[in-house]
Amino acid sequence: MKTKSKFMPEPFKIKSVETMSIPTAAQRAEAIKKAGYNTFLLRSEDCYIDLLTDSGTNAMSDRQWAGMMLGDEAYAGSRNFYHLESTVQELFGFKYVIPTHQGRGAENILSTLTIKDGDYIPGNMYFTTTRFHQERNGATFRDIVVDEAHQPDRDDIPFKGNIDLKKFQALIDEVGADKIPYVCLAVTVNLAGGQPVSMQNIKETCELAHKNGIKVMFDATRCVENAYFIKTLEKGHENKTIKEIVKEMFSYGDGCTMSGKKDCLTNIGGFLCMNDEELYTNACGMVVQFEGMPSYGGMAGRDMEAMAIGLQESVNFDYISHRVNQIKYLGELLESENVPMVKPFGGHAIFLDARAFLPHVPQENLTAQTLAAAIYEDSGVRTMERGIVSAGRDVVTGENHKPKLETVRLTIPRRVYTYAHLDYVAESIVNLYKNKESIKGLKWVYEAKVLRFFTGRFEKIN
Repeated sequence: MKTKSKFMPEPFKIKSVETMSIPTAAQRAEAIKKAGYNTFLLRSEDCYIDLLTDSGTNAMSDRQWAGMMLGDEAYAGSRNFYHLESTVQELFGFKYVIPTHQGRGAENILSTLTIKDGDYIPGNMYFTTTRFHQERNGATFRDIVVDEAHQPDRDDIPFKGNIDLKKFQALIDEVGADKIPYVCLAVTVNLAGGQPVSMQNIKETCELAHKNGIKVMFDATRCVENAYFIKTLEKGHENKTIKEIVKEMFSYGDGCTMSGKKDCLTNIGGFLCMNDEELYTNACGMVVQFEGMPSYGGMAGRDMEAMAIGLQESVNFDYISHRVNQIKYLGELLESENVPMVKPFGGHAIFLDARAFLPHVPQENLTAQTLAAAIYEDSGVRTMERGIVSAGRDVVTGENHKPKLETVRLTIPRRVYTYAHLDYVAESIVNLYKNKESIKGLKWVYEAKVLRFFTGRFEKIN
């Protein structure tokens, strides 16, 4: 295996280490069986390389750890909140900032305050917790991402996360703008493979929304990664800084939800932003009920300080270039052995095309879940299913959603693993692909009513 590109080494040196050990083959087989073949239910200590998620798994810098010692744990008015607030206002440009315990806390507040029964929320592909909060409050999610986002082998489209403006207009014509409180614009699009959205598409989407009195609320979780792709792929932005691009992206919209566990380089936290004063006032009232005071929102002062510093570090080009190039490195290793993947490579993960990887395992036999379990059993590498299990059931009919993309996500935590770790991951994936016929499907043993992929249990089909 070899990559097509040469990559600069890590833009950091290692100051503290955590010992790793690989379970034996027998231990891995027992662990995944005990977990019901659900990688979410594996113990962390049973995982050798953990690529389950990049959410909250970041390695913090020396500056962030130093900042945590400056935590002001006052119940109200913590100085760390004001540092976080001013940092977000400077980088994102929104007027109001409300901290939350993590991103789904912000999603809950936004959905509860803006959605009424019978509304529609268009977006560039769903995300699990986001759609849950929208549907829980009576809305119907409508996917308006470009068609190419559902085609894993289309590698000729640099911005596969773009909103299809014709689909957006068609929804407005169908249900009326008064039934669409906001459009959810994700940058980048997780389930499409970490695909970015162009600046031109952001501008055009916001123009169409605002012309019809519809707000644009970003899912800003991986906005720095999106800014990197704009800088490197979209003409006219190559000489702008990452910081300038982030600020411009959000200047066209009305607010955002943010999981601080990703591009903020922290292990917990999030926030909700908006420009609307009335929405801010109402959100302050709701955050007190469900999160905490508006000046801490479920976070400790030390975590807000780490988040403020992490945001500042995230817009450094050397950092984000290395972060995205680690994904490219792993992708090129797998590509050299013809392993099927979502292309182009995204900003936070490699998404294996489980349908093409295991063509003999039908979607009804949980193709991606099967592959994720097999990867762990082969190598001790933990990954995540992003297919029919994650998609859940239609809230009206009870039928399974059957997404066109049936993938396994190999998510790279920020500043945690080296290129050598990724070599090991690639060797396991390639070995499995060469012996894929031996991998059989799974069936349900236990299924939770909502967000079933977190706690569901399975067994192998004989």
